[in-house]
Amino acid sequence: MEESVKRLLYWTPRILCIAFAVFVSLFALDVFGAGYDFFETILAFVIHLIPTGIVLLALVVSWRWEWMGAIAFTALGVVYIVMFRDREFSWSVYVMMSGPLFLLGILFLINWLCRKQLRTGSQNATQ
Repeated sequence: MEESVKRLLYWTPRILCIAFAVFVSLFALDVFGAGYDFFETILAFVIHLIPTGIVLLALVVSWRWEWMGAIAFTALGVVYIVMFRDREFSWSVYVMMSGPLFLLGILFLINWLCRKQLRTGSQNATQ
């Protein structure tokens, strides 16, 4: 596999995950216009950042163990759908929120499978 393809395969899920965390964080900004006092605003802001923290925690774990990222992000996508299935959201909301999580799960799975294949190939070549 070409070096540039390996780098792209390695960095794509990580960068997309950071971008998704920033996207999810934007939803926390709505607490500043809600009319709370200072401490209520800070508390509400921290509570609204919990999903971002979960995504970043999954990223930290998957940075080293890609197979765990494949499981974690797929599970987060399923959890989102299950938790909000009774709400009357448009299908586009589910695609916008859980779609990137499923994509990240797939990308981390591909990353793990390709990295494992490359390690096995290099061990066979040296023997």
